[in-house]
Amino acid sequence: MSATEEPTDTTGNGDTKGASVIVNAIAVLRSFSADEPLLGVTEIANRVGLHKSTVSRILATFEQEHLVERDPETRRFRLGLGLIAVAGPLLAELEERRVAYPVLLELTEQTGETSALMVWNDSASMCVEQIASRHQIKHTTPLGARYNDAMSASVQVFLAAEPVERVGALLRSGGITYPGLDDAGLDGYQVRLKEVARRGWAINYGESSIDEVGVAAPVFDHRGDIVAAVLIPAPRFRVSEDRLQSLGEACAAAARRVTTRLGGRLPENPDGGKQR
Repeated sequence: MSATEEPTDTTGNGDTKGASVIVNAIAVLRSFSADEPLLGVTEIANRVGLHKSTVSRILATFEQEHLVERDPETRRFRLGLGLIAVAGPLLAELEERRVAYPVLLELTEQTGETSALMVWNDSASMCVEQIASRHQIKHTTPLGARYNDAMSASVQVFLAAEPVERVGALLRSGGITYPGLDDAGLDGYQVRLKEVARRGWAINYGESSIDEVGVAAPVFDHRGDIVAAVLIPAPRFRVSEDRLQSLGEACAAAARRVTTRLGGRLPENPDGGKQR
């Protein structure tokens, strides 16, 4: 049955009509492809044979659930990372996840702490892979969990690559949470993000949760753009300032290894040359 067919509800309970709605929604998702990842409402409507108003309603629902996202420049749509939270098979095929897995295993073995791979979902950092610590007391997070706290180490990593205006808009709108934010706090946070970019890894020393420490470092693609972050969360009582430095360096080294395995390119550091 094509997406345009509207079968008659012969059961009297709406089951057939409901099935048609699901078929239409699936058709909209399937209209996206690797060759054409960005599509407008009219393009999708023409491909699936639905009225533009119907496609708009479907996309609006998908956008609320983060199954699609809107490109800020073209206003066209692309598939969203919210699919990761509901689609196990998609996780298995995610290149960054597959490539990072053995590196995360070694990182957890090396540090004794949990390691995780995070990706950016427009205004939140999302966990797509995790290797749990063997310690009885440890910090772990469910796959698909989203974090939008400004002090989260992985959020800092992703925001450090965003334009200043975009960071300010996210903080002011509450898309990224920063309690008590004012102009001075925003300026200080921007300075902090510059330091993250310079150092190559971010720190959250009990700022989101008093009992937890997090360090995170960026993973880059072939264009030098950040596509993921390696994160080490750990109980604060186990992490002295000296150990915090060693964890950060280990995290950054692991992120560089994932970058290399992806065929990625490390950006230039402020002093010239590649990040080390």
